[in-house]
Amino acid sequence: MQQPSPDQIMHLVAAVLSLYLFLFVIILVAIIVPTWFICKKAGFSPWLSFIVIVPFGGLVLLYVLAFADWKVIPAPQAYWPQPPYPPAPMPPA
Repeated sequence: MQQPSPDQIMHLVAAVLSLYLFLFVIILVAIIVPTWFICKKAGFSPWLSFIVIVPFGGLVLLYVLAFADWKVIPAPQAYWPQPPYPPAPMPPA
């Protein structure tokens, strides 16, 4: 069996590293986008979602969101009218 040349090894390493970089970016987007919307809906700056990039930053953000007063007004409860009562039985004729 023939040994791979150093040039082939460098190409293989470059391909694997580019694949890892691509997967890392996809994972970051999959984490940052939901936290962006959660922070925005909670009334905080959506830019706080980038704290999840820092190690243990997601845990810190989770505690901030869990124990902070959210600056949003709760939506009014939907009003469901009661169904009409069944008609009274007719008296016998």
